[in-house]
Amino acid sequence: MQTVYILNGPNLNLLGKRQPEIYGKETLQDIEVACGQIAEANGLKVRFLQSNAEHQLIDWIHEAREDACGIIINPAAYTHTSVALLDALGTFERPVFEVHISNVHKRESFRHHSYVSLRADGVIAGCGAQGYELALLRLIRLLGR
Repeated sequence: MQTVYILNGPNLNLLGKRQPEIYGKETLQDIEVACGQIAEANGLKVRFLQSNAEHQLIDWIHEAREDACGIIINPAAYTHTSVALLDALGTFERPVFEVHISNVHKRESFRHHSYVSLRADGVIAGCGAQGYELALLRLIRLLGR
C-alpha cells in the first residue's frame, strides 16, 4: 500500500488551543483522523508527523524519498525561513503539496513569501483544516486513484 507523508511544522501540535480565531478549533489529531479515512477509502495510508525541529522535518522528507508516493506539508513558520526544507523537498521526485490553515496573504507581510512554494506542485491556504483533505484529494487524483 502506498504511503502519503503528511508533515507538520512548529507549533502545529497546539492546534485547537492556540489562536483558534486564526487556526480553528480542530486539533492535529482531528486532521489526522480525517486524512486517514480519505486515504484508506482510496487504498492509501498516511504517515502523519509533527515536529518543532527543522532537522526532524528534513529527516522525514529524506525518509519519504524511499517510502512515499507524495508529501503534504504544512511547514508553519519554516515556510518563510527555511531554504533547508526547500532543498530537502527538491530531492523528492513525487508530488508535494503545501498547506496553510490560515490565508497567509491576509496576514503580516513576512508571511507572504514561501520558500516551500518554489518546490510545491500545489498550495492550499485559507481553507482551515480542510486544506489537508483538499491536498490529499488532489494527490489521489494525480495518482489516478
